[in-house]
Amino acid sequence: MNERTNQERPDTVSRKNGTDAPSSSETGDGQPVTDSVSEENGDERHSQTTCPECHGRLRRADDDVDAVCDDCGLVVSDATLDTNIKLYTPNGTGDQDSRVGPASTNLLHDKGLSTMIGWQNTDAKGNALSGEQRQQMRRLRRWDERFRRRSSADRNLMHALGEINRMASALGVPDSTRETAGVIYRRALADGLVTGRAVESVATAALYAASRMDGVPRSTDEVSAVSRVEQIRVERAYRHVSRELGLEIPPTDPRSFIGRIASDVECTDATEREARRLAGIAVENGVHSGKHPVGIAAGALYAAAKQCDESLRQADIAHATDVSEMTIRNRYPEILAATDTEDE
Repeated sequence: MNERTNQERPDTVSRKNGTDAPSSSETGDGQPVTDSVSEENGDERHSQTTCPECHGRLRRADDDVDAVCDDCGLVVSDATLDTNIKLYTPNGTGDQDSRVGPASTNLLHDKGLSTMIGWQNTDAKGNALSGEQRQQMRRLRRWDERFRRRSSADRNLMHALGEINRMASALGVPDSTRETAGVIYRRALADGLVTGRAVESVATAALYAASRMDGVPRSTDEVSAVSRVEQIRVERAYRHVSRELGLEIPPTDPRSFIGRIASDVECTDATEREARRLAGIAVENGVHSGKHPVGIAAGALYAAAKQCDESLRQADIAHATDVSEMTIRNRYPEILAATDTEDE
């Protein structure tokens, strides 16, 4: 009988084709060292053979669980992680298997990190479930939904973030601003600023603050029009949240409203460009100080229409901006006066 001891056992290197080739070497003290290879053959798992940093050769002693690179000396654990990133493909529709889920977001109460039972009544092979299995899946979905909203804070966040998404969709607010609004509301909830106030009012205030901070402002009239609470409650919540959280919100630039107003009244591009120029001069001369920025934008657009000989009525601009015609009549002479001063 031919017996092998540990010292006489030849080392082997696993190949893709399943053959074994002898490959042995010894260190200075006579201890055998084996090469480790990271390849998959069927269900077999092997360790990797090249260094992930310098792609050098990895060597490992028989009594050691870690491999060491000959070139850079990096120690590589036998249970290495797969650092390859594969894009998320819903339901496995992509060319590669899905390894990761969607990115985390502040617009979900759990940031999208929890799992959810799907609504399909099929198994992994696409076969329809039996009646008993469908009933069981309904119970599991119900309990999964209850577990995900088990605390009052989770329920509060789910309702508030849903309101932010609804209002942002109605106002055409970009996704980045929605994320900012979600962060502001989370901070307000953590600091106890929601206590004693309606969830809708604080959520609306967070969206209004986020739109101003990201440079895509909406007026309080526009935000309140899609909210479920009165405008006065939104304004109070906004003042309270911005003061307590110390939000650095710059003054609203009237020029940011001119594009939407010009699109609503369907004026020419020349009138819109002139309105932006007039509004910029008004801001530089401090005409907008203490005045509603939408009123400044409406007055600049009407003054630009006068200078460009375009027939644009005050009533049309007032209807598009939700300001009174008296406001437009008061603002546009001030803007023209600032322009004359600039030209002199």
